[in-house]
Amino acid sequence: MSTVKAILTDIEGTTSSISFVKDELFPYARRALPGFVAARGREPAVRKWLDAVAAENGGLCDDTMIVEVLQGWIDEDRKHTALKALQGMIWADGYRNADFTAHIYPDAAPALRQWHDAGLPLYVYSSGSVPAQRLFFGHSDAGDLTGLFSGWFDTEVGGKREADSYRRIAEAIGQAPGDALFLSDIVAELDAAREAGLQTVLVDRRDDYPQPRHGDATHGHARVESFAQIAA
Repeated sequence: MSTVKAILTDIEGTTSSISFVKDELFPYARRALPGFVAARGREPAVRKWLDAVAAENGGLCDDTMIVEVLQGWIDEDRKHTALKALQGMIWADGYRNADFTAHIYPDAAPALRQWHDAGLPLYVYSSGSVPAQRLFFGHSDAGDLTGLFSGWFDTEVGGKREADSYRRIAEAIGQAPGDALFLSDIVAELDAAREAGLQTVLVDRRDDYPQPRHGDATHGHARVESFAQIAA
């Protein structure tokens, strides 16, 4: 691995378990959506996203129908910016109410702190909205980790399987693509990052991927099972 001047990390399946998002956060948002929309649907920050969903689905005029669409998207694990924004608002209530804390793998927090202390700027790139990312790391099992990060990126910068997204991020953080390292559990995302010139590491955790990915399955990306194995 060449010299690394910045680290960009995914969340789900990388710093944190897939099951936490799938089995705790998504069901929580699904259950809370009807009450959330009824209580806060007139707030401009909420209405903006509800109207976007309505327009995209033929001009839905009933919030109950919009909620049903959103719940369907949750069931499909659809990566839609409006859904992510609304989920982030709902999760904010859950974090504030201490209904849950965000799962962080035991090896991830020490590595992030070590890299930060060594002067490496750290960034997050996740399909979850930036506010949701901040909440996640601000209310983690390892405490408030938001101070470790220099910036946050979500799908508003582009899709995670599109090389141009990583070019935009490199430009935004002021680094040559080749000086940045991207960590993810998704090979297709790593392929896009590599196409943009970034260094890459496949995080292949046994808890999330019981069948190890080796050989051709890695697409040539360096592979680790723990952040402790990353030499940055």
